[in-house]
Amino acid sequence: MPVHTAIFLFFAGALGGALNAVAGGGSFIAFPALMFTGVAPIAANATNTVALWMGVTASTGAYRKRLDLSRRVMVPLAITSLIGGVAGAYLLLHTPAQTFLRVLPWLMLGATLLFVFGGRLGRSKEGLGRDISSNALVFASVFELFVAVYGGYFGGGVGIVNLAMLAAIGMTDIHAMNALKVVLGGIINGVAVITFIVAGAVVWKQGTIMIAGALLGGYLGAHYALKLPQAWIRWFVIVVGTGMTVYFFWKAYI
Repeated sequence: MPVHTAIFLFFAGALGGALNAVAGGGSFIAFPALMFTGVAPIAANATNTVALWMGVTASTGAYRKRLDLSRRVMVPLAITSLIGGVAGAYLLLHTPAQTFLRVLPWLMLGATLLFVFGGRLGRSKEGLGRDISSNALVFASVFELFVAVYGGYFGGGVGIVNLAMLAAIGMTDIHAMNALKVVLGGIINGVAVITFIVAGAVVWKQGTIMIAGALLGGYLGAHYALKLPQAWIRWFVIVVGTGMTVYFFWKAYI
């Protein structure tokens, strides 16, 4: 592998890991970077999932003090994340490459729009406190199941979608939301990672370099999350997401 390609993948992984730690949308960087270096679409998605999952793992420690949920709330969300992640990974591995290429731009468009407008979904002020009603908990769990299927299948913007779900049920503390997002994302992508590795879908030559970058970016991103101007990151993700959506629409349909 040329040195410039390895450097490109390392920094793509680092930037993707940092974005996931702070706001989400790291797959908008890491996944296209792998495709640009010649990795096939489904293999690129599997490799991207493994690399960024490692980055999320590195960022977990920074948010551990913000995660304060009862077992009554955490268990249903964890179970639906697990089931959905496995289902999404299975769908990816049984999707023909050409079909995936045609679905991909729509997934990226949906993730970008959810990133832009997700915060406006919030209407309820109930949140995920210990006194959350059963109806709200069922809604959150069902929503999380669909988020997890999407995350296991593609994963681009899954953190953003999770933040939209948390806003929709009334959570307002962005740091607590990020803490829960990291945990749920770790479960979703964790089971997808196992599925992809067992299936032999990961390209380790490129993936190992990207994992190293994602670990560094995930740690530093979480460490400096409270100091970084998140508005800049938000606009950067929107620009990248829009650009990648246009690119993949062009690649798939023109």
